[in-house]
Amino acid sequence: MAASPVAGPEDPLPLVLIVLSAVTGLVDAVSVLGLGQVFVANMTGNTVFLGFAVGGTPGFEVPRYVMALLTFLVGALAGGWIANAFVHSTRRRWLLTVAAVEAILFWAAAVVALEYDVENLSPASRLFTLIGLSALAMGLRNATVRRLKMPDLTTTVLTLTLTGLAADSSLSGGENKNWRRRIAAVVAIFVGAVIGAVLVRTSGLVVPLVVTGAIVLIVTIAYALHPASGATAGEPDGS
Repeated sequence: MAASPVAGPEDPLPLVLIVLSAVTGLVDAVSVLGLGQVFVANMTGNTVFLGFAVGGTPGFEVPRYVMALLTFLVGALAGGWIANAFVHSTRRRWLLTVAAVEAILFWAAAVVALEYDVENLSPASRLFTLIGLSALAMGLRNATVRRLKMPDLTTTVLTLTLTGLAADSSLSGGENKNWRRRIAAVVAIFVGAVIGAVLVRTSGLVVPLVVTGAIVLIVTIAYALHPASGATAGEPDGS
């Protein structure tokens, strides 16, 4: 049976995922600040916002959240297909393929954003295309990172990371072996969000979307140059 795709002590994969966590902050800034309070990486937030919209709360519109949820699921489905297709290949080929698709989706979104009005969220066709492309990319990312089985580094969600940081701490009698990784993930998303907010406010959506795609591709190519990326991608996760 192929080896599980879990990073060894010399594997820089945790650092790659921390950088991708910062990218999530960028993406969330684009979607929340520029697409009408929609998350494309955090589906918990969208589900709650959808509830607000169904409850008639002003400023929350059902179609936006439905679009984000559905396209995220399609992206996650595609991520599962790709992972299964590369199960007997190397992690290098698998992750490069995913990164290329993710980058293309973000760059396509950047092109769509050229004629998009952030202030008025118009035209609607471009708004929904931007939501769809970004959510597809993040669904793909989430499915891929899930297969990597890297504890505390989902790159998109911090609830369990923060819970582990507190629940496993010495104050609770735990060892908290991954505290550096957990703190790094929190800081990365925070810093990414700050940078994303500045970019959206000063330059609109095109620049942060281009930067997002570039970082995803560059950091994955850098990882592909490391010998650890030649490990077998691993069997599909049956959980």
